[in-house]
Amino acid sequence: MKRINIAFGIHNHQPVGNFDFVFEGAYNDAYLPFLEVLEKHPKIRIAQHYTGILFQWIKDHKPEFIPRLRKLVKSGQIEMMTGGFYEPILSVIPYRDKIGQINKLTKFVKEHTGYDPQGMWLAERIWEPQLPKPISEAGVTYVVLDDSHFKSAGLQNEQLLGYYITEEEGAPVFLFPISETLRYTIPFQKPEKTIEYLRSIATEGGQTLVVFADDGEKFGVWPGTHKHCYKDGWLEQFFQQLEANLDWINILHFSEALKKIKPLGRIYLPTASYREMMEWAMPTRAIHQYEEFENILKKNHLHDQYKVFVRGGFWRNFMAKYPEANNMHKKMLHISDRLARLDAKHRTSKAFQEAQDHLWAGQCNCPYWHGVFGGLYLNHLRFATYRQFIEAERILERLEKSAEEFKNGWVDLQTCDYDSDGLDEVIVTNKVMNLYFAPENGASLFEWDYKPKAINLLDTMTRREEGYHKKLLQHQQNHHQKNEGEIASIHDLVVMKEEGLQNFLHYDFYRRASLLDHFLKDDATLDSFAQSQYEEAGDFLTAPYEWSRSELKNGRTIEFWRSGRVSGSHGASAVWLEKRITVLNSEARIVVDYKIKNDEQQERAFWFGSELDFALLAGDADDRYFVFPGRELNGARLRSTGEIKDANQVYLVDEWLGLRIGLKFEPSGCIWRFPIETISQSEAGFERVYQSSVVFPNWKFKLQPGAVWSNKLEITIEDLKR
Repeated sequence: MKRINIAFGIHNHQPVGNFDFVFEGAYNDAYLPFLEVLEKHPKIRIAQHYTGILFQWIKDHKPEFIPRLRKLVKSGQIEMMTGGFYEPILSVIPYRDKIGQINKLTKFVKEHTGYDPQGMWLAERIWEPQLPKPISEAGVTYVVLDDSHFKSAGLQNEQLLGYYITEEEGAPVFLFPISETLRYTIPFQKPEKTIEYLRSIATEGGQTLVVFADDGEKFGVWPGTHKHCYKDGWLEQFFQQLEANLDWINILHFSEALKKIKPLGRIYLPTASYREMMEWAMPTRAIHQYEEFENILKKNHLHDQYKVFVRGGFWRNFMAKYPEANNMHKKMLHISDRLARLDAKHRTSKAFQEAQDHLWAGQCNCPYWHGVFGGLYLNHLRFATYRQFIEAERILERLEKSAEEFKNGWVDLQTCDYDSDGLDEVIVTNKVMNLYFAPENGASLFEWDYKPKAINLLDTMTRREEGYHKKLLQHQQNHHQKNEGEIASIHDLVVMKEEGLQNFLHYDFYRRASLLDHFLKDDATLDSFAQSQYEEAGDFLTAPYEWSRSELKNGRTIEFWRSGRVSGSHGASAVWLEKRITVLNSEARIVVDYKIKNDEQQERAFWFGSELDFALLAGDADDRYFVFPGRELNGARLRSTGEIKDANQVYLVDEWLGLRIGLKFEPSGCIWRFPIETISQSEAGFERVYQSSVVFPNWKFKLQPGAVWSNKLEITIEDLKR
């Protein structure tokens, strides 16, 4: 009789910062019912991986789950796997953090299940050739990866029925290829389909091994899968089918396969992830070309045969595609370096351990990328990441600063290529704030950390075209055809969470930040400005500025200036602009003094405004709103749009965060306000996400030759009593 060996692995994960109700829902819809079905079928043996974030939540909120899991581990039905505790992309965090994160989860698994894991789940199956060394040094023996990784190295399907060994500097790791066929039949097709496939690859020798390993959320969290897997009984039927064929299907743990089956050979894999991820990492135009090429192959019936050679991009390019992801990543690297530079005394302290854990939590992969999954567009995940980093920085300051400095406050200023773009940024810090300026990009303020609340007030997204927006425009209704007895893969679904989303597809031609200097033409309107459908009159917005610094008795000033051109009815005018920012030692306040000089020999008229962008999580909540003193608003929520003329004061209030941002202007001007909202795709469908609120004070004025217009802008952050 022909036989086949099969190894099963399930990966369960929720990101740092996800809502508690999401954890609860995933537990009730997937994690618990899966375990309950598994308990009824003791002959079904599976490797289980729970990320440390999720495992800790289960321990704290569902402690009754742990003894049940431990019992199945003890019986040999479950083999536990390790990985990075907070599910980082292992290849892009420092070496010391790679090993530390794995060791943390290994210790947690051993403590709560009694199992010493030999294998690990690699976040998003993102592989780079240097990984075997740190993985091996962390005590890990094997890793499971997509079969497409191996095919990229030139292997054929028949060469993937087993496992391989690889190494880096002689440090070995065994690699198991995950069958793409099984990833798409389980649980999306009838159980018989999987049995038929296993029968087709069974061999006389019985040494053949095939692997299924995938997300546990496929079994209850993905749209339609809870009903499919449990109410309609797919998982029960699947386990029954396996049990009915155990005379020729041998279910092995990965650790058992290492003992009973020899490796097929040595292999060195290229950089890779699952193929959808590599597509998402490319620029939008390249994604469209990639999809067109795939369609050509499909029309000519060549796709199945040659799709392995149709490879997308490289995961790290998410940090080139999205400056927002890059800034989080580089902040992480800077904090890790600061921790590494602490002396031995501090490195053994409890404070160091707390700061390190905040750093590791901020390395959770989800907010650093985007596709059908990935949480870059989800503001609450970015919020959580920045919160972890700022908390780590607060602890580091306690270790680095003296008691005298904490008593009197400080203003530090440093220049460095913070975001690795080849250009220097200016970082100003005091006791309660971090301010990040980009002199080469309009002298804009792109990060503003308020330390007491551990929040980056400028954590917004620039609106940009995504590859799937084309699909949104083509599908105006929630409809999907599927064959009877099958459920659509999440990659094929087209679901709209509200009607008319295509009307919100606006794309910015510059990066959203604060203290952006705009000169407008006469035909600009609030709507055209909010939709980025206007034309700049000046060349200041993203241009390089010169800068200098000055010391004050209790703070510092930073001056940015530029000579540029502003077009108007009389042609282009020479204009000099200066903005001087004052930061005091212990105050959550900045003062911005603007000066604009007409360098022409004739009078000129100007329309100038300073864009300020604030990210406060929710745009439609009753407890997040604008206040214009003495003015009645027709809709005051942070998602509102409007114009207030002759105003000199506005507040943005977030009662949930306990925060109020006050803006004062001198002289008074016209204030536009509008939200930044993105249309993104998640496993739940296409959705509109509030990212931030723009406040745009603007002024119209005329200047005689050589005359200077001045303006003072004061921004204050206040804590609200709760």
